[in-house]
Amino acid sequence: MAKITYLAHDGSKFEVDAENGSTVMENAIKNAVPGIEAECGGACACATCHVYVDDAWAEKTGAPEAMEEDMLDFAYDVQPTSRLSCQIKVTDELDGLVVRVPERQA
Repeated sequence: MAKITYLAHDGSKFEVDAENGSTVMENAIKNAVPGIEAECGGACACATCHVYVDDAWAEKTGAPEAMEEDMLDFAYDVQPTSRLSCQIKVTDELDGLVVRVPERQA
């Protein structure tokens, strides 16, 4: 299990205990984190679960794969640490992960 902190665009903070094997997106939806829409349900077929991974965690979450990069082309205000939260699997290594939710989703 890992603790994930979601920082909403309005500055509110959501700390969630996430099961290993789940995704950052699934935990956001389960805990009603605002700004994560996840219209495709985690199929990597949209960009409505876009987050910014905190710089300190970018290496541990890894780089987006080709399909995710294609979907990020549709995301709002993509930055170097942009990821689709549906593609980040929770592991013990991610305990303490911090992600920011963008101002809006694509």
